[in-house]
Amino acid sequence: MAVSSAFSFLSDRKRPIAVAVVLFIVLSSLFLLLSPAPSALPFFSSPSSHLSSSETSIPASSDASPPEAPTSLASDGVSSRTTADPVPVSADAPLPTTTTAVASDGVFSSTADPPRPDAAAAAGDSEADVPSPDHAPPTPPVEVEGSGSAGNNETTTGVSGERDGEWQGGGGGGAVEEPVELPSWELCEVGKGVMAADYIPCLDNVGAIKALKSLRHMEHRERHCPEPRPRCLVPLPERYRRPVPWPLSRDMIWYNNVPHPKLVEYKKDQNWVRKSGNYFVFPGGGTQFKNGVTAYIRFIQQILPNIQWGIHTRTVLDVGCGVASFGGYLLDRNVITMSLAPKDEHEAQIQFALERGIPAFLAVIGTQKLPFPDNSFDVIHCARCRVHWYADGGKPLLELNRVLRPGGYYIWSATPVYRKDQRDVDDWKAMVALTKSICWRTVVKSRDINKIGVVIYQKPTSNSCYIDRKNNEPPLCSEDDGSRSPWYTPLDSCLFPAVSSSGGGNSWPISWPERLNMKHTTTSNNSSIQFSQEKIDSDTNHWKDLVSEVYLNEFAVNWSSVRNVMDMNAGFGGFAASLIHQPLWVMNVVPVDQPDTLPIIFNRGLIGLYHDWCESFNTYPRTYDLLHMSYLLGPLTKRCHIIEVAAEIDRILRPGRWFVLQDTIEVIRKMEPILRSLHYRTTIVRHQFLVAAKGFWRPDSTGSQS
Repeated sequence: MAVSSAFSFLSDRKRPIAVAVVLFIVLSSLFLLLSPAPSALPFFSSPSSHLSSSETSIPASSDASPPEAPTSLASDGVSSRTTADPVPVSADAPLPTTTTAVASDGVFSSTADPPRPDAAAAAGDSEADVPSPDHAPPTPPVEVEGSGSAGNNETTTGVSGERDGEWQGGGGGGAVEEPVELPSWELCEVGKGVMAADYIPCLDNVGAIKALKSLRHMEHRERHCPEPRPRCLVPLPERYRRPVPWPLSRDMIWYNNVPHPKLVEYKKDQNWVRKSGNYFVFPGGGTQFKNGVTAYIRFIQQILPNIQWGIHTRTVLDVGCGVASFGGYLLDRNVITMSLAPKDEHEAQIQFALERGIPAFLAVIGTQKLPFPDNSFDVIHCARCRVHWYADGGKPLLELNRVLRPGGYYIWSATPVYRKDQRDVDDWKAMVALTKSICWRTVVKSRDINKIGVVIYQKPTSNSCYIDRKNNEPPLCSEDDGSRSPWYTPLDSCLFPAVSSSGGGNSWPISWPERLNMKHTTTSNNSSIQFSQEKIDSDTNHWKDLVSEVYLNEFAVNWSSVRNVMDMNAGFGGFAASLIHQPLWVMNVVPVDQPDTLPIIFNRGLIGLYHDWCESFNTYPRTYDLLHMSYLLGPLTKRCHIIEVAAEIDRILRPGRWFVLQDTIEVIRKMEPILRSLHYRTTIVRHQFLVAAKGFWRPDSTGSQS
């Protein structure tokens, strides 16, 4: 009645319209009063609205800055999930200053200043200057409307916004996704004598190693993967912090990140590494580098000018690399080195190398082939690597011959080359006989000013020498000798020919950097698949455009702090090639169940290896800044559980760094809640990229070793 009288001045025809307007206003007001706060609605989201009070509280410091992975807002209005613990900020280890910018499609990206050199202070800092540990007790994940809280022992249907069917192309009616059962994460239980913070499941399988019948051929340093596959997390070392940025890290790293002083004492007279205050310092010395590694590299160039570091020679395998100073300083000459050593009594040498930002990998030449294709490396180097190359019928040297490119060089810097005691003389005679039998030509034998001897051999470029040998020992391998795949394959007792029966693919590549985009058609070593140049070029252009337009511009990744990168499904190496001008390096992994493209990667002047991602990778925990996986997770999880894959990703990735998954939205749905259960910050970009930032959270909330 009141409404009618209020509108009595209106005509009968207009009165119903006015009443409808008033009713709409009243109902709208009631709806807003009863609705959630605007911050809970996706279209009102902002980066700050997803941060807990502890996340927005940063220690007072002029250098303090927000975490490196700000919350993003996708172009479709779906907010990113911010469920991880805050990445702690330490006053004396400042982070890059981060600002938030909106990309063209509405995605928030981070624009960061490069890491400041003073993040690594003078090496003489006292112990009192070391900040408090860079990890704190976890805070509960922030719940975001529509995505679930994703705490331990919970289930979730996936990313926010999916329930209305938008991921199925709009309009609803999509298939119902089965809930993902999230694990209750626990720290890994390791065997006696294994440091929990350094746990490598396939190399630290104490039970399998104890059961070995023989250790004569380094069987205990080879892979023995546990069953069931691990679904646990590796703890952080006490007082762990973000690594010293590159290029400072080549010469100094935080002591607490790799707290292994044994090598300092063991190699104190050889200038490998020194402890200075809060740091390990790497002077560039070595057992064979009396005047430093730079002088040693110059010496090799002088005695073998044709080596042409960074032009003719691009890829190097350094066997028994120590702390990888040889490979680290070759980077200055545009040479990429795969530094290789076993996990042995030389405590954590590969961990030192990777913490420094130098490519490195754990492996031993024991009873099985190295995970590299035939004819891969331009140069192989061994400085006092303590391998008995002539043992077991010469199988170790035959393995080097297999992975050395025809026309490539083997640089052997060892005591048998220049010492005259009986053991060294006997070793030298055995090496002379073996290298002659496999047709390696002695190019130069020389000593430097410190009387350190070096001999350089060259592998032949044709099979004529093999055919002309009086004794067919070792015999040439035939095509009937089995698969050329090196994954869990015994060492050859036969000699891999310089040129295959097909006759193609073994010519020396063109000079670097033109080699990166070399024109050729190649056949896989392990199959009859042939890859056309058109296919390779198309892949190169695809990744070049995608990385420049999306990865470097739209992802909340601080690329200036990225040094060690792994492409977990590398294809032709296009992702690595697109990043070639960035101050980083890429380990290109070709899964064993994917097409064998690794020979192409090496021909392009990049490095990589074979691996099965249902198993642990041969690296220490916390050794990569960015892991990249493109369209692999779906087929992979048909053979192993997604929880196991996530646990391995977490083991390898450094705290405060990133995992990037490119895949279908169905696959992203499965992985995203698992990463959030690990307290990762996650963002979905363009409905096909999941960008996840790892925090410092551990189940025990302390990060201490167990």
